[in-house]
Amino acid sequence: MRHNLETHPVAGRVDDLNARYKHHSAHDVLKRALTDDQVGRIAMVSSFGAESVVLLHMVSVINPDIPVLFIDTQMLFQETLDYQLEVSKHLGLTNVQVIRASDAALAADDPDGTLNQRDTDACCHLRKTVPLENALGGYDAWITGRKRFQGATRAALDFFENEGDIRIKVNPLAHWDPQDIQDYIVNNRLPRHPLVAQGYPSIGCAPCTSKVAPGEDPRAGRWRDTQKEECGIHFINGKVVRGPLPKEDPVEEALPMNTIVTDEGFASDDWSGEFVALEGLSEDNAVALDLPSDADPTVLQGKLDGIDMIRVDFPSFADGRGFTLARCLRLMGFHGRLRARGHVIADQYAMARRSGFDEVEITPEMAERQPWDQWKARSNWQSHDYQSRLRGSA
Repeated sequence: MRHNLETHPVAGRVDDLNARYKHHSAHDVLKRALTDDQVGRIAMVSSFGAESVVLLHMVSVINPDIPVLFIDTQMLFQETLDYQLEVSKHLGLTNVQVIRASDAALAADDPDGTLNQRDTDACCHLRKTVPLENALGGYDAWITGRKRFQGATRAALDFFENEGDIRIKVNPLAHWDPQDIQDYIVNNRLPRHPLVAQGYPSIGCAPCTSKVAPGEDPRAGRWRDTQKEECGIHFINGKVVRGPLPKEDPVEEALPMNTIVTDEGFASDDWSGEFVALEGLSEDNAVALDLPSDADPTVLQGKLDGIDMIRVDFPSFADGRGFTLARCLRLMGFHGRLRARGHVIADQYAMARRSGFDEVEITPEMAERQPWDQWKARSNWQSHDYQSRLRGSA
């Protein structure tokens, strides 16, 4: 049974949910959304597109019986239809519901299947928006894969959204960036949509999706050569609307500074000097050095005394070469500041400190996604050294 909107208004529930879960991870937000009474009856909506497998995998781990609504416009690529079956079987999803426009609606509004050539908005409305709204009628909330990096209108996206005072939108991946998506797919060995490798980073209906050239925006292949940017699955003030949401005027702001994590907490970067790349290192500028994770530390033999700071890049949180590099630098006698930068997460902080790093540099997005409380749990890094604990108990 759905929530009574008069006694349990959506706005109040959304405010409370965001306050309680704002510092949680994507997986935790999704897990809470599937069990929290304030969310209510919930379904996931998935296109089984280029990035859909991430959320689908998370759902399958938490509860594979959750309803997954798949909108079949009957104009999808055959590869998408095959991929939907493959992923559902691979993940063990037991409640995938295929949503389509009614035969009567198609016969009345698009009898020959050419509406997309005359009016793409009307076609999306007929084949996507209306069927989805009908399917969501019995739910209090639905899970989406929307993310902040996808545009100005999503820049302030919260985990929980009020959708026209009638339903809650849940956005577990709101704070994720493109690299987070790719890392998750690789680390969990998830099947990729076959069209991605063929040049389709964003996948919709076959008549309205084309390949994207290198350097183009990932969504450039959707409704190419038109002003259309969204399929129209939006609801404002409780009403279905077609086409994109109103665009906001861009505001030029200074880029936020990265955050430095130490045992004492979060801090601003106090290093004002420039970093040089390894290939640009000389006796005249050997003050601060940037090292890639695959650097050979032996090339620095005899040069470490003139370097005050070394910053080691972590291109992926699954790439542990930076920890090995840090140990080598300390064994070679480097006594300056050693900083890890990039994809290092809170759970890896103790390992970073034991490897010889003094600090970790993270983006503002990571600092928001994993606030100090999560890093603080690892700041007493000696207590996370199982060898020390064994020696202490001996």
